[in-house]
Amino acid sequence: MKDHPGALAGLRGDCANCFGLCCVALPFAASADFAVDKDAGTPCRNLRDDHRCGIHARLRQRGFTGCTVYDCFGAGQKVSRSTFGGQDWRTGSPAHARRMFEVFPVVRQLHELLWYLTEALTLPAARPLHPELRTLLATTEALTLRSPEELAEVDVAAHRQKVNELLLKTSELARAGMGGRRKNRRGADLMGARLKGADLRGANLRGAYLIAADLTGADLRGADLIGADLRDTDLTDADLTGAFFLTQPQLNAARGGAGTRLPASVSRPLHWTGGV
Repeated sequence: MKDHPGALAGLRGDCANCFGLCCVALPFAASADFAVDKDAGTPCRNLRDDHRCGIHARLRQRGFTGCTVYDCFGAGQKVSRSTFGGQDWRTGSPAHARRMFEVFPVVRQLHELLWYLTEALTLPAARPLHPELRTLLATTEALTLRSPEELAEVDVAAHRQKVNELLLKTSELARAGMGGRRKNRRGADLMGARLKGADLRGANLRGAYLIAADLTGADLRGADLIGADLRDTDLTDADLTGAFFLTQPQLNAARGGAGTRLPASVSRPLHWTGGV
C-alpha cells in the first residue's frame, strides 16, 4: 500500500462492490440511531436483492442515522471480492454466509488500522518512524489477505496494541511541532463541554468523550483525534486543519457547516449541507 494521501481513497467503503455486508453481518438495536432491532447475520429490512439500500436517500428521515455515519474502511469490498472471490452470501451455503459474516468485522478492524498507519506515513514530523510504520502497514495488509479460516483466528486486539504503541510515538512527534502548551485530554469526559473558541492546537484528544460538546470556532489544528467520540459535537466554524487520525465515521457523527475547516483526509459530510 502506498504511503501518500491518495492511498486513503482505497480505505473507504465502496458499496457498489460489496454484498451489503454491513447491512447483514452487524447487529443494531432500536435507538436514536436505528428505528428497529436487527440481529447479527439477519438482513436489514431495507436491503434490496441487488444489495443496495431501499431508503438510502431518506435514511435520516426514516430513523436510520446510524447508517449514515458508518464506514467500513473498504473492508466490505475486500471481503466480498477478495476474501471470498466474489461469491455472494445469498447464493452460497448457510455455512459460507456465516463465515463471511464472521470475517467481515475482523477485516473491518484491520482496515481501520490500515487507515491510521497510512495517514501516519503522510506526517512529515513522523519521518523517523516511517520504516517501522511501513513494516507494520505491510504486516497488517498481509493479515487482511489471509483465507477466511485464518482470518477467523486473527488476534485483532493483540495486533491493535502493537499498532497503537507506534501511533502513540507518531502522535508525540507530530504534535511536538505545534509549539506552545499542548493540552492532554486523553480519555477525558468532555460530554456537553462548552469549548467554544477553545485553543486546542496540538491537543491530545485520544479517546476523549466529546459527545454534544460545543466546539464552535475552536482551534483544533494539529490535534490527535484518534478514537474521540464526536457524536453530536458542534464543529461549526472550527478549524481542524492538520488534525490527524480523524476518520470519516467520527466526522459523520458530528455537526458542522461550510465554515468548518477540515484535513484533506476526510470529506465534508453531506448532512451538514442538507444531504443524507
